[in-house]
Parts: sequence; structure tokens; C-alpha cells
Amino acid sequence: MMSTVVWGTGNVGRAAIRAVEAHPGLKLTAVLVHDPDKVGKDAGDLGGLGHELGVAATDDVDAVLGASPRAVVYAASGDLRPQEALADVTRAIRAGAVVVTPSLYALYDQRNAPPELREPVLAAIGEGGGSLFVSGIDPGWGNDVLPLLVSGLGSAIDAIRCQEIFDYSTYDQPDSVRYLVGMGQPMDYEPPMIAPTVPTMVWGGQVRLMARALGVELDELRETCERRALDATVGEFEAGTQGAVRFEVQGVVGGEPRIVVEHVTRIHPSCAPDWPMPPNGVGAHRVIIEGRPRIEVTVEATDEGGNLSAGGNATAVARLVGAIDWLADAGPGLYDALDVPLRPGRLGGERP
Repeated sequence: MMSTVVWGTGNVGRAAIRAVEAHPGLKLTAVLVHDPDKVGKDAGDLGGLGHELGVAATDDVDAVLGASPRAVVYAASGDLRPQEALADVTRAIRAGAVVVTPSLYALYDQRNAPPELREPVLAAIGEGGGSLFVSGIDPGWGNDVLPLLVSGLGSAIDAIRCQEIFDYSTYDQPDSVRYLVGMGQPMDYEPPMIAPTVPTMVWGGQVRLMARALGVELDELRETCERRALDATVGEFEAGTQGAVRFEVQGVVGGEPRIVVEHVTRIHPSCAPDWPMPPNGVGAHRVIIEGRPRIEVTVEATDEGGNLSAGGNATAVARLVGAIDWLADAGPGLYDALDVPLRPGRLGGERP
């Protein structure tokens, strides 16, 4: 049993506690929290398991890493604190841990990551003998292993499109929904998530990763973005404020967008009804392979009482947690989604 720490207990951390508890090769030995109100609470309660695990949350990072855990699931946000997240992750790597995280976007495609991010990680690996695998929560598999797997079912491929289509009224991060994405803000408000160059910073690595796997050279990465206002007030979101946003990060090959990551985000299905909709009207991830044959795969996942956003988080976390034992066997290093296989899950056993 590999001693495993979950660092952070928000939307991702809750799912991480459950995933670690369910994994037969991992043992949850510590939970790190930033909120003083969570210190001392049992991990089972923080993970929404309905029973205690006998692991009390702590904010003592020195003590937890000083115990030399074999693995760390770093679930703290890196959206608004990328330097702090990088410092935390390299600290865990220097302690010798296998670290998996969705929090360092630029390391999705670690080979082309900026030196100011990649070099501290490599230095920490050399110093402590740990390792790192970064994959997304949008979810990572929807923009790398799934489209690449499905592409192998086509005889001729013209383009690959990866879509996240979601109603964000179900997303349990109200500050991110309002201020990062801009829902309910005046139309002259500039949401940080869709500011010029930010989508490429966050999702461009996944486009480059797919290009590398497909053996094509990208001419460039392009961004497109559209916003729509609400026609009528919906709950606390007023008419005339932003109700939907649609953006793409396009990998251009031969002058045409051939590899595309697209997000279609609404606060209510009545806004931008002409944009792509999920089959259930709430949320889904979709991969479209344009070519011969044309292939379309839509994935819906639910968790925490049928919540689709929680389901997306849970699948992304399972991808990360399921990679821990492979990474431990592979040895120290910096890995990406093309290195780490997506393996079959475990059938049967107790559900945590």
C-alpha cells in the first residue's frame, strides 16, 4: 500500500479523497488543508463519504512531507496562484513523492512548457527523486487520450474537435463562475479566463500534445471567442449580463484549424440556444472526428448526487490517481499524458 496525501479539499480534493480510498494499492495517510475551519476534520467527512476514515486534516505541510509519503495528489487550485502552486508541487517532489495534479496548466505538454516552470520541476526531481504528472480537470482525458484513441477508428482524418459543453449553474465554485468566467457580469467586463492569450496558455498544451501524437507540425495556435448576454433574468443573473461564452483554441495545420479544443459555457440553456448543446441539456464532453468515417463520442459522468460538474471532476481525478502506481514503477521524471497509459479500472470491491 503506497502512502498517499491529498493536498486540498475543494471540488477536486473531495473526489481525490474518494479515489484514493477506493484504490486497492493506495493508503490515505494525510489530508492537507488551507482553511483553518477544516483542520481536525476527518477525511471521510471532507470527501463526502458518509463515514470517517480516521485521518484528521492538517495544515502542517512540514510534518506531512517530513513523513516521506510515496504520493501526493495536489488538488489545491492553481488558477489564481500559479507560483504558489508550483512551489507546493516542487516541495512535494523534493520530498521524494510521486505528484499528480491538474493545477499547473502549462505542464500539460511538459516538453514545450516555459523554462521558468519546467526547470524548477526538473531541479526538484533531480534533488529529491520524485516525479510529476499533470492532467486537466476539463477533463484532461477529453483533450488527449480519448480523442487520440477515437482517431484510431478512422481511416482518413480531416480534423479533431474536443468540446466541453456545460451549464455552469451546476458548478460549485461561485467566485470562479462570476469573476473568472464572467457569468452575470456586464458585457464590458473582461473575464480573466478568456482574456487574449489565456485560453492558449491553459489549453494550448493539449492541442500541441495531440499534434505530437498525430505526427503533425502546427503552423500556429489561434484563439476565437464569442460572448452572449442573457435576454431575461435567470435567478441572480440579470438580463443584459453575460450568460454564455464560447471559445476555441485551434491548432492550425496547412492554414486550416485541424485540432480544436472548444468550450461552450452557459449559465442557463436559454442563452445562445444556437450554439452546441449537450444531449441532457446540462453538460457533456464530446469528441468529433471529421473525416471518413465521421465519428462522434459524447461522455456524461455524474457524481455527488447526480451532479455533472462533479462527475467531470471525478473522472479527471480518477485518471490522475489511477496513474500513481504506474508512475512509482516508472521512476523519477516529468511525465505527460502521452507517457502515462490510461489503464482499465477495477471491477467490483467496495465503493467508498
